[in-house]
Amino acid sequence: MQHESHTAPAELPRPAALDDVKGWFHNIDQVLFDWFLSRQRALGQGGDLLELGVYLGKSAIFMGQYLEEKETFTVCDLFDSPAGDLANDKEMNKSYSSLTRTAFEANYQAFHDELPEVVQGPSHVITSLVAPGSCRFVHVDASHLYEHVHGDIEASRELLGEDGIVVLDDFRAEHCPGVAAATWGAVATTGLKPLCITATKFYGTWGSFEPVRTELGAMLAGRGDFWHGAEEVAGHSMIRIDGKKAKRPAQPVSRYESTAPAVPTQGPRPKGLLRSLLGR
Repeated sequence: MQHESHTAPAELPRPAALDDVKGWFHNIDQVLFDWFLSRQRALGQGGDLLELGVYLGKSAIFMGQYLEEKETFTVCDLFDSPAGDLANDKEMNKSYSSLTRTAFEANYQAFHDELPEVVQGPSHVITSLVAPGSCRFVHVDASHLYEHVHGDIEASRELLGEDGIVVLDDFRAEHCPGVAAATWGAVATTGLKPLCITATKFYGTWGSFEPVRTELGAMLAGRGDFWHGAEEVAGHSMIRIDGKKAKRPAQPVSRYESTAPAVPTQGPRPKGLLRSLLGR
């Protein structure tokens, strides 16, 4: 059964820049997404992209820049569908009451000609729709409930190919203890290796650790716009990053960019203006 959007066509967003898309995607995480995805491209590491939980598409739009020919980008979200269980329905209604598929699609198509594969439903269905070992990069930003995050991490492990990267959102948020429990539980019990963490996201791999960790450390050492330090976690040297001052990487270009209102520039003050004011 089709679920009608609550967003009328006249109200659909027309973002002129990524910053115009509602959502949370800090500069430092854009830097890291760019680095991991660009590294995979440079190494010829093929595979599909997957995002569980897209909200209005901010990070999905960014990820879409790195999709190569013959690769598939799949996004999965409830959008305006019922979650199917009382606890998740309650969380969705509280946090994302304006979430709609049509708004996501309008945002995404402002930057990309083609939509990704859109799965409208709970994230636990994803393993029946995406082939095991087919993905190289998975971003998890769906339910905050422990049972669901645990399942999303298990799905990520199944769907990622060799040396794939998983990113987990909100693992440090005080209102999301279930995400923290599921994240560190996976580190302790599944062999998930922690590469780095920011204020909001965890980056890890079940694949080879040292090559990517060494290259990541070298990249970070060459940047002067954020702080980083290493800490031993579960037998691995994990990097902590404070990226509040991070400069964002190149941004995806919107088809509406030229329609953005021009920012007026203030010309030089006439030299005689102060004299004329004082003489009044």
